[in-house]
Amino acid sequence: PLATSFEGRHGSVRYWVKAELHRPWLLPVKLKKEFTVFEHIDINTPSLLSPQAGTKEKTLCCWLCTSGPISLSAKIERKGYTPGESIQIFAEIENCSSRMVVPKATIYQTQAFYAKGKMKEVRQLVANLRGESLSSGKTETWNGKQLKIPPVSPSILDCSIIRVEYSLMVYVDIPGAVDLFLNLPLVIGTIPLHPFGSRTSSVSSQGSMNMNWLGLTLPERLEAPPSYAEVVTEENRQSGLAPVAAFVDFQRALQGPLFAYIQEFRFLPPPLYSEIDPNPDQPTDEIPSCPSR
Repeated sequence: PLATSFEGRHGSVRYWVKAELHRPWLLPVKLKKEFTVFEHIDINTPSLLSPQAGTKEKTLCCWLCTSGPISLSAKIERKGYTPGESIQIFAEIENCSSRMVVPKATIYQTQAFYAKGKMKEVRQLVANLRGESLSSGKTETWNGKQLKIPPVSPSILDCSIIRVEYSLMVYVDIPGAVDLFLNLPLVIGTIPLHPFGSRTSSVSSQGSMNMNWLGLTLPERLEAPPSYAEVVTEENRQSGLAPVAAFVDFQRALQGPLFAYIQEFRFLPPPLYSEIDPNPDQPTDEIPSCPSR
């Protein structure tokens, strides 16, 4: 794969196409056109969806005096993000020292250039945020504090001469001492997170589970329905000719499962015309009139 186009302080990755038109007795015509290449990074891979977390603690010493520790724990939901997304930071900072401290978070871009056995590294600040100042004995909790990623170049991880990496640094600014920092690696990709992927699969599985009670299976080849004599024996037909239950029992049956109601009448033969005609002796050419109310 080709590395992503990139412009750095000590090197760059560029692509262009050249064309020349040679003409007899005339100077050749040359044309150069640049284009951009992206090596796609899909952040939906399991390694980039895993949470990143860490914990650190620091004790301040001044000559023979030792103050209480400063503890820091932070966690982010995943490792991979795309430009424009916001990183939700979950952190807890406890200040048991005698100094005023300030929790902060920063996204850094690290550029590494390799040539002739040497390496140069450049680190640039991409985005940052600041929390509230903490006095001695105070604790601050970040419940999803958001840090937005600006438009930046994707990570370059597979190039032998240039590497571009990102990291989220959650740290405690301690005046007059070395800061307490926690470094969480990041990968800036090009293919964003699919939030409905897991939901679609869960909905489909739920739908299939809810349809299992029907017990319906479609045959591979459609067949003609069997005749009435093939599926109903004489004994079932005679038992099906029993009088229908009372209307109250009929209503009670309707209140139960529909399957039980179907079972009650599954062996009844089709009714005869004489059984359903309200006026069997009336001539067919005479149309009865509706009674007045």
